[in-house]
Amino acid sequence: MPELPEVEVVRLGIADHVVGHTITRVVVHDVRSLRRHLAGPADFVHRVEGRTVVGAARRGKYLWMQVGDWTEGEASDAVLCHLGMSGQFLVSEADAPPPRHLRVALTLDDGRELRFADQRIFGGMSFSEDGAELPPEIAHIARDPLDPLFDPAEFATRIRKRQTGVKRAILDQTLISGVGNIYADEALWRVPLHYARNTRHLRAREIESLLGHVGDVMREALAQGGTSFDALYVNVNGNSGYFDRSLQAYGQEGRPCERCGTPIRRDAFMNRSSFWCPHCQPRPRNGKF
Repeated sequence: MPELPEVEVVRLGIADHVVGHTITRVVVHDVRSLRRHLAGPADFVHRVEGRTVVGAARRGKYLWMQVGDWTEGEASDAVLCHLGMSGQFLVSEADAPPPRHLRVALTLDDGRELRFADQRIFGGMSFSEDGAELPPEIAHIARDPLDPLFDPAEFATRIRKRQTGVKRAILDQTLISGVGNIYADEALWRVPLHYARNTRHLRAREIESLLGHVGDVMREALAQGGTSFDALYVNVNGNSGYFDRSLQAYGQEGRPCERCGTPIRRDAFMNRSSFWCPHCQPRPRNGKF
């Protein structure tokens, strides 16, 4: 699933290529991609057509286009989007061949199209009335570590009140948003901390180090266009990111740890995997150390 860096790359693409343009036509090719818009696809089309994209914003793994009346130039509402496992936004000329798995197409006033393609259809779009600043549908999502208003002290207090493994905690989007499996494993390897370390027993310096590494790995990934393992994640121009070449833990099972040479191990974790170094990130004893 695209995580914060990948979603931010897409947001930046929308900001560069779509903001300032009016959506003149909406074509829904698959109503499943609008299932979060409870009023139905016809209502979505009615609310979005004729609106001008004034800005592009993001919180965690969600992004939204701030839309308003072109005569006023101010945003009031939002088109809320989530990429899910395989969602893509592509800016294309209208006569360009449609991508596979095209679900929704937004025609812009210069003739180009903003196309939403989604192979697995876990992502989608919805219209959020009065949602320009923050769609109420995602008000429960915490700020992410790249947000200037993110509060490290509040995060430290909240995480130490939990009694759970540290990786489970940082994957909780109501505690800290934007972190997914890839960047959680990378940050924990850098600290280093085992993914099952109990949050109640984290030292202040460990929390500070973890937050620092979460932010660092995300900024590094963002600078490289995100992480692409396959064609399911691309930016709005159809280009892949290449941070996967820099991964030191995630997906590195059997390869030597870059710190100590011990083979990286993979464990089953929450219907996915955790990658860690048995030497640098020793398994906790009794959930504490």
